[in-house]
Amino acid sequence: MLNLRLLDEKLNQIRSSANRLAKMREMSREAFLAEPDNFAVAEHHLRRSLEALFDIGRHIAAKKGFGKPESYKEVIELLGQQGVISPEFSRSIIGMAGYRNRLVHGYAYITSEEIFDLIQTKLDDFALFCAAIIRFMEKEAESG
Repeated sequence: MLNLRLLDEKLNQIRSSANRLAKMREMSREAFLAEPDNFAVAEHHLRRSLEALFDIGRHIAAKKGFGKPESYKEVIELLGQQGVISPEFSRSIIGMAGYRNRLVHGYAYITSEEIFDLIQTKLDDFALFCAAIIRFMEKEAESG
């Protein structure tokens, strides 16, 4: 059975971090790059959002019997295959899996410019993911 409280907590973590990142999206590139702490804060919130996203996906996969994904990429693929998120959205966000690994294992090679560009171009994916999970949770609650 799905732990809806856990899912809600993880969704709130994503929303909270995405809101912090959204404030940074309003900055100019020059302002973002001029303050080194912006990179640290953005990197933290991006990693935190991705970790919560994959926690949600693993929990749903395990509790719904979708299989045991062995990688973050497989988590996203399973969610798409099972209709938790649309297959199209699954294909468009599959790169999040690799980026999470870069943040954790290849952190020394991530640049401020790269983080700024991600905030500008990919931040909305977190809101789309949250909306899809909420729809999935509502369907689960209705089917009892």
